[in-house]
Amino acid sequence: MPPEDNQPDPKPNWWIFGGDGGDAQERLQRLPDEPPWRRFDEEARTKRGKHFISRPEEIDMVNAALYLRRPLLVTGKPGVGKTSLTYAVAEDLGLGKVLRWSITTSTTLKEGLYHYDAIARLQDASLKQVEARAEAAQETDKTTPPPIGHYLRLGPLGTAFATSQKKRPRVLLIDEIDKSDIDLPNNLLHIFEEGEFTIPELERMPGEEACILPCDAPEKPVEKDYINVKRGKVRCEAFPLVVMTSNAEREFPPAFLRRCLKLDMGLPDDKALKDIVKAHLFGPGTPGYGRLQGEFEAKIDQLIKDFLERRNDTQNLAADQLLNAIYMVLRNADPDQRYGDRKKLIEALWRPLSD
Repeated sequence: MPPEDNQPDPKPNWWIFGGDGGDAQERLQRLPDEPPWRRFDEEARTKRGKHFISRPEEIDMVNAALYLRRPLLVTGKPGVGKTSLTYAVAEDLGLGKVLRWSITTSTTLKEGLYHYDAIARLQDASLKQVEARAEAAQETDKTTPPPIGHYLRLGPLGTAFATSQKKRPRVLLIDEIDKSDIDLPNNLLHIFEEGEFTIPELERMPGEEACILPCDAPEKPVEKDYINVKRGKVRCEAFPLVVMTSNAEREFPPAFLRRCLKLDMGLPDDKALKDIVKAHLFGPGTPGYGRLQGEFEAKIDQLIKDFLERRNDTQNLAADQLLNAIYMVLRNADPDQRYGDRKKLIEALWRPLSD
């Protein structure tokens, strides 16, 4: 029986927020689990590259970088998987946590190498005056300021140099290097070529050996977590796997490019997109496990076809926008309910990145 005139349409069953009150607790209980790529627990962080599907040309260049101990510059449009490739390498080779250095226009080389908290050291130095007064008052509770290494911590690049081992390099992601100041790529040249850098605050104390924590040290470090630095120099035993990503928003100096291997990642085709969808949404432990078959698979294939047509028009859509749309279809109990409204939602999810 059709609804009476002036009666509101029934709310879609996937709505959590309805804008008109109601039992909030009941609605929040219906909120489904997050998409696999939007999980932030420790397990998800360590398995971030698990579902990435590498193409032969990408595998070739990663192996070349491993063999030659050269940085790998990965370029491509946003969303093609440049960052995911880095995590996939660390996951596949069991190389532990990826060290990530995110670049902005104000980033300096020193931030990647180490951090020195001079203010904290100055504050602690005043404790010597407290000690002197305590001695004068014949007090026994004296405080000695910590050594200078207590105020130093290695940055992502410094940690990668200090903790890489032969046959087991650390993986360093220098993300969006094209956003850096014009001098940063050139400043990296000497570091990459020499495999060492100096901490001036320690170099001025040639007789002192300092113990410094890497940037990924545990919350409660033990002795083995510290890095011993002699005469202010941090040297790498083995060159790390350095992956630098770029959205191709600028050109790099020839001297910088000569010292890197370059990988241009293209947009995935229909087969690659189908494989990405299967891996993220229909494999074991995913929200659509076992559902990619029959009529439902035909709907997904149509979405992929529509996505490719839209991408071919704009050249500015990312694969995760397709995943977002398919996830929303998966989480709708009746994929055909209010199709027009769902189509509008998908149109909004596929907004070109340049808009």
